[in-house]
Amino acid sequence: MRKRQILAALLGAPFILPARAEDAFPTRPLRFVVPFAAGGPSDIVARIMAPHMSAALGQPVIIENRAGGGGMTGVDVIAKAAPDGYTFGIGSAGALAVAPKLGRGTPYDPLRDLVPVTLGVLVPEPLVVPAASPYRRLQDLIADAKARPGALDFGTTGNGSMPHLAGEQFRAAAGLDMVQIAYNSGGQLATSILRNEVQLGFADLPVLIPQLQAGAMRALAVGTKERLSWIPDVPTFAELGLPAVDASNWHGLVASARMPVGPLAAIRRVAIAALQDKDVRQRLHEQGAIPGGNSPEEFGAFMRSELEKWGEVIRRNNIQPD
Repeated sequence: MRKRQILAALLGAPFILPARAEDAFPTRPLRFVVPFAAGGPSDIVARIMAPHMSAALGQPVIIENRAGGGGMTGVDVIAKAAPDGYTFGIGSAGALAVAPKLGRGTPYDPLRDLVPVTLGVLVPEPLVVPAASPYRRLQDLIADAKARPGALDFGTTGNGSMPHLAGEQFRAAAGLDMVQIAYNSGGQLATSILRNEVQLGFADLPVLIPQLQAGAMRALAVGTKERLSWIPDVPTFAELGLPAVDASNWHGLVASARMPVGPLAAIRRVAIAALQDKDVRQRLHEQGAIPGGNSPEEFGAFMRSELEKWGEVIRRNNIQPD
């Protein structure tokens, strides 16, 4: 009788299992893959975020720069990482939304092999001209370009680059005939605009801020939904009747589609919290970027829309990789 009472008590009591090792995450340092060399935009975003993520996770978040292939090499590392939850990274618009639509393709499918974590930053692409340019307003530039087809050159950083795609968007929306002149970097492009080697160009705002503040360049329009706090007097393309010009660079956090649910949820939580931190947002703003921090669902929808948008621009203009 006594044995039956003890057995019944045991069966009726809560059955508590010891915590599994995989439930305790993380138990070692995490790898934050940046697909570009140190000092670039993606790297700066990662290094601003990493300390906050590390503090929240209780483990070091170590930046690993894996440059190459215009960002594709590093993104491929993220996509093919071991499915243990300890590797994630950041990708650019070029690697996640443009390169997959160019002729050579990518060794990964951004929608199949990766999962969205959150948008890191949006980097505006203003249309700028030299300070000595006769164009004071966008309408002046458009009128001259229409009066002299093929006479105006617009600078880019190569076929399929964001300045190139933005220029093609503008050319199509305004019905212009302009000639692309490609440079090797944003710095070279900015220098060519300063020297009036090209009459106009789009470029990442961080590259342009010093020249705009010094009065060496003039911005005529921005392809964002709202005006920018850095250059509040510059209208948006939508305000000027060209809403189809919707071009911004961006950098977003992604992980392998094989990452376990628990670690993925933890990384998403601390990444979004870092981007919503007041100090982090201020530091990113100082770099000329609009801080992100949206939900995975919102970032996933944004990625799909960017793939569709830039894919159409690439097809329409038969853009081939350099």
